[in-house]
Amino acid sequence: MSAHNRLFEEPFDRVDLAVEAALASLPEKYHGPFKTANHGTSNWGGTGRIDAFFTVEDHAEPQTKSFFIKTASGPTGLAMLTAEFESVKAIHAISPDFTPLPIASGTFASETSTHFLISVFHKFIPDRLTDPVEFSSRLGRLHMDSKSPTGNFGFPLQTYAGNLPQYTEWESSWEKFFAKSLRLALDLEIAVKGPDPRINALSPVIFGRVIPRLLGPLERHGRRVKPALVHGDLWYGNAGIDSGTDRSMVFDAACFYAHNEYEFGQWRPACNKFDQRYLDAYHQVVPKSEPVDDYDGRLDLYKLRFNAHVSALYPSNQGLREQVIGDIKDLIERYGSK
Repeated sequence: MSAHNRLFEEPFDRVDLAVEAALASLPEKYHGPFKTANHGTSNWGGTGRIDAFFTVEDHAEPQTKSFFIKTASGPTGLAMLTAEFESVKAIHAISPDFTPLPIASGTFASETSTHFLISVFHKFIPDRLTDPVEFSSRLGRLHMDSKSPTGNFGFPLQTYAGNLPQYTEWESSWEKFFAKSLRLALDLEIAVKGPDPRINALSPVIFGRVIPRLLGPLERHGRRVKPALVHGDLWYGNAGIDSGTDRSMVFDAACFYAHNEYEFGQWRPACNKFDQRYLDAYHQVVPKSEPVDDYDGRLDLYKLRFNAHVSALYPSNQGLREQVIGDIKDLIERYGSK
């Protein structure tokens, strides 16, 4: 059994030495005994809670603080957790109370094939959606207050949604960046589900006509797209309400700098609970990009990118491929003419 499964099987009073060292390096100087327990779920690794103790000189009894830990195995697990750590750091630097404070990422000393990410623990209110106005306005400020370190679209390292990579190479054009991002998602989907003659026949129209038709105008006639820091995987399950503050927070980030409206491709599927109220509230803070008439088409194009990636994440679900084909056909019918 791998270390990331053993770690949370039963509560116990020790942690891996690398985790202990990361906590001991904090200003409070956390020390054992550490109490650990399973907490939450993840499709791609283990998740748990660590209660750590520290001593304050004017207190006779040790004080405690809780941390969230996520673990994953192998080279992909290391890349995933490193990317998530850097993503959460980027969000936290702009909006410190919108995501848990990231503490460290690294590799277990006891089992070098297992890797970890640690952040401050927050208890979220179960089964309660974020408030549309409060949440969407905070998201809008994150998008607008962020600034790409290069002025371009991309991210300093490759990030992952689930256990699959996203395109994050730096590009000066949003149209070019998105085309490469969609191409990678479709390639990943085909790699796990096999070729499909419909995708082969229709993809040239998506890349040759639909993307230029919908994204080209964003960067013409003096317009430009601001590279905004997006969460990158913002479905309702990656947001919650902190029970201590009653304010919204986001987690499990897969960031890069993108057109801010890209975020809402993930909100487009009917199963998502971020409905029109959230979009309306967001656009009270951040106006729709020009040309506004293309807004719905852009979001449906961004939805295709998310749906292709999700289809790649679940190889046995053939229905997800049919959804991707349906998205492609719909976009071509609406925007694929010369």
